[in-house]
Amino acid sequence: MPLQLSFGEATATGPRAENQDALRIVTPTLGLAASKGALFAIADGVSQCADGGLAARATLQALATDYYATPETWTVAQSLDRVLVAHNRWLQANGGGQPLLTTLTALVLRGRRFTLAHVGDCRAYRWYDGQLQRLSEDHVWDQPNMQHVLKRAMGLDQHLVMDYLDGELRLGETFVLLSDGVWASIAERDIRNILGSETDLTSAARTLVDLAHQNGSQDNASALLLRVDELSEAVLADSLAQLADWPLPPRLRLGQTFEGWYIEALLGESRQSLVYRVRDQQGQPWLLKTLPPSRADELEAGPALLQEEWFLRRVAGRHYPELHDLPRRQHLYYVQREYSGQTLVQRFTQQGPMSLPDWLQMAPRLIRALGMLHRRNILHRDIKPENLHLDDAGELRLLDFGLAYCPGLSEDQPHNLPGTPSYIAPEAFAGAAPSREQDIYAAGVTLYYLLTGHYPYGEVEAFQRPRFGNAVPASRYRPDLPQWLDDMLKRAVAAEPAQRFETAEEWLLVLEQGERLANSTPSRPLLEREPLKVWRGIALLSLLLNLALLAWLGKNG
Repeated sequence: MPLQLSFGEATATGPRAENQDALRIVTPTLGLAASKGALFAIADGVSQCADGGLAARATLQALATDYYATPETWTVAQSLDRVLVAHNRWLQANGGGQPLLTTLTALVLRGRRFTLAHVGDCRAYRWYDGQLQRLSEDHVWDQPNMQHVLKRAMGLDQHLVMDYLDGELRLGETFVLLSDGVWASIAERDIRNILGSETDLTSAARTLVDLAHQNGSQDNASALLLRVDELSEAVLADSLAQLADWPLPPRLRLGQTFEGWYIEALLGESRQSLVYRVRDQQGQPWLLKTLPPSRADELEAGPALLQEEWFLRRVAGRHYPELHDLPRRQHLYYVQREYSGQTLVQRFTQQGPMSLPDWLQMAPRLIRALGMLHRRNILHRDIKPENLHLDDAGELRLLDFGLAYCPGLSEDQPHNLPGTPSYIAPEAFAGAAPSREQDIYAAGVTLYYLLTGHYPYGEVEAFQRPRFGNAVPASRYRPDLPQWLDDMLKRAVAAEPAQRFETAEEWLLVLEQGERLANSTPSRPLLEREPLKVWRGIALLSLLLNLALLAWLGKNG
């Protein structure tokens, strides 16, 4: 469920000749709301400058436009700061020799968190359960007769210094943004009384503004209120914001209890990660994944692990491991359910290439899992038999999202070639950006290998720069393979991306239609299916008959 908000606003000129306050509300489309959040801002132009109204309006316009153009991988505070620092230079350069000055208080609500950006003397409050909490500081000189003189504002100094505050949202709370024309003329008890008695936010905002002018405010007065009606599901940004509070776990000992988990065994240890088998309080088995202590100082390691967890939560379904909610997590790790069964590489090691009936049951499950992943805009980038798990009930699951990629969210490092070389698509070796076609290629190689025990272009070693000619037909290793399946695999592993299936859904349709047609079509005569073998057999039989005839003639001659 997306974040649901109610809001209301009011502004009045009062005894001034011009209203130099400005308000801005941006509630974007669902996609942008999830990645960038909703924006609420108030600005109060400084009347002693060249044009305070222009400064306030231009600042909010730049903020609303440029913030949503920043990369999705940036934090909210990072995006706001980049935009506001750039606009601060614009204000200094466009005042015609006089300063363009404005205060600014902006609030971004994204996922389950908020970020406040503030400079100047507008105020931000938080109203919850009858309590009013002030979130901002007035940037004015604390000296007699100087309380209305700004010491920090947009356009005032060459080096802009903003205050940033980040926090977790609470259901039902209300944020209140006020210009100094309101808060300087009414007491905080008046704000509490109005918020407690007025449920309609527009009416509450208008009442605050009217009361300020009734109390003698000589300034423009503006109020912007917003209420959290429904909290959204957690998003990646929520987890990343908690990274500073989640240290790596200490090295866990077998038999100890850690945050409610009983540590049973260390299943995997590498430079990249640690994987423990743990049991919950009901005795159910789970897998706990974290980072080794050697990676504690790697800036990208923690976000990468949380991104992996977030991908798994985003694709939750029968084809992927179930994650635990972890309500008591205090360290950096995530937990997924452990399933009975084995990976397909383990099965291959024990049993060799799959029988055609088993393969035909498994293949559509892999393609469906891939299609569901792509519909959620996630690329796996490491599809191979080691990352496919078949449980005892016959359910296939796609594992290990450590290299997964989301266009617009993930960053692809230059000269980085993630994955296992024999399953990496030819265009990736040439530097192409991650794509669905590359996942389709990897799935094609996986299915080819499980059926034949070979790779379509031969095995590729690490650091090798392979050349891709023509793929070896799978039927060379599996003479029992129908022609339509041979052609399907050839298309899936085509060296040219444009020759592969465009989507997993198209691939699945070809597989299902081909199997139905094969089952409904009478078997072709052997001469039509294997003409070379038939004619070779006839020639050999003819030769044997001739030899037998010669032997008989010689014996009776």
